[in-house]
Amino acid sequence: MRLAGFLFLLPLIAAAAEPKITFSKSFPGSVPAYVEITVDKTGAAEYKEDPKDEDPLKFQLQPEEASAIFSLGDRLDHFNHAIESGLKVANMGLKTFRYDPGDGASHEVKFNYSEDPEAKTLLDWFERISETERALIDLERAVRFDKLGVQDAILRIEVTRDQKRLIAEKQFLPLLDRVVKNESYLHMARERAAALTESIRATK
Repeated sequence: MRLAGFLFLLPLIAAAAEPKITFSKSFPGSVPAYVEITVDKTGAAEYKEDPKDEDPLKFQLQPEEASAIFSLGDRLDHFNHAIESGLKVANMGLKTFRYDPGDGASHEVKFNYSEDPEAKTLLDWFERISETERALIDLERAVRFDKLGVQDAILRIEVTRDQKRLIAEKQFLPLLDRVVKNESYLHMARERAAALTESIRATK
């Protein structure tokens, strides 16, 4: 009976042991004033704009995207040393990188500005994720409440994508498909949504 119970718990133990990297940024007065992004090694990710949010946006990174993030975490020694530049620069928001191995104590480092190349690259990854989720939130809001604004929301997504800053872009497909299939949206918005969905689906 004990063995059966242990075998039952094995999948739960394995899930709990998945390493995670979390980024957060607190910058009162900016939009959003707070961001928190968590990524595990499988690419499963969450985004929230309130530390108390119990229903964050969930999405899946591509394997190469998750691998790049964790590779940077490895090169930064899992945030076991300071990365703050120490330079006198403007307040850019209090940022935190945290590494949770899943089977031991987590490590984190806080900074305003860093000149460390790996830290800057990792920060850019999370900023791209934040830009992507903000674009998704804007599109969802337009789809639900502002049909005339849908075309502009899609245009902003296209610009972000053209700039190579869109992450996990397949998460946009359900909303874009909804626009394509619903004749209550502007014809131009539906055409733009159709072209974007086709391009996203064609991307390996």
